[in-house]
Amino acid sequence: MARIAGVDLPRRKHIAYALPYLYGIGRTTAKEICKKARIPENKKVDELSDAEVRAIREILDAEYKVEGDLRREVQLNIKRLMDLGCYRGLRHRRGLPVRGQRTHTNARTRKGPRKGMLQRRPSAGAAKP
Repeated sequence: MARIAGVDLPRRKHIAYALPYLYGIGRTTAKEICKKARIPENKKVDELSDAEVRAIREILDAEYKVEGDLRREVQLNIKRLMDLGCYRGLRHRRGLPVRGQRTHTNARTRKGPRKGMLQRRPSAGAAKP
């Protein structure tokens, strides 16, 4: 089993489809990495030699931010926006959509579940017919 950047890649998948299991690597980037490492895209992860796995690791370390480093950078960027107090930072802080989407309806993913309305109980002193 190939372990790259702290992630176990699925053994039976082709390397071009297994690399996107890393955070920050998509299909296009995975194909570029295969090309740079001179590994055929249709080679299974099980079939990779130690030298090929090492080549992939070296390419990732030299040219790409993946996993924890990338997650940390994204979180720091969001925190920077919030500290600046700019519009995008305020939207992040309030848990609302950041990119101009409407909020009158929809935006439930960002806003969370509905709060609901309180049901009014029939008052005890009401006159009964």
